[in-house]
Amino acid sequence: MIKQFEISTSKRDEMIDITEDVQGWIDEQGIQDGIVIVQSMHTTAGITVNENADPDVKTDFLMRLDEVFPWNHKKDRHREGNTAAHLKTSTVGHSQTLIISGGKILLGTWQGIYFCEFDGPRSRKFICRLTK
Repeated sequence: MIKQFEISTSKRDEMIDITEDVQGWIDEQGIQDGIVIVQSMHTTAGITVNENADPDVKTDFLMRLDEVFPWNHKKDRHREGNTAAHLKTSTVGHSQTLIISGGKILLGTWQGIYFCEFDGPRSRKFICRLTK
């Protein structure tokens, strides 16, 4: 089973919690035990699992990625000018594989699934694949 989700981002760099979207689809499918793969369909947006309790974690995460991969670097050659977004996505990764048990995604107390925008604002897509 595969589902495509659409998401609109509002900033160049942001992390959007998509945990409820993914869990809601799992609930609709009635899957009790299995695997869900969450995958970004873009080269400048990724998927990660991180803390969803303290909003400063997202702020710090994006700030540190900007420090490592500055948006304007004099040696970048990619003519679209978004080399930093490509590097951030490759670092974060384009997908996450998560275990489902008892109908719920197995996440730690403060963990959430995030869509990471690195070249927004844009209309974006991510897909989920369920296996039993």
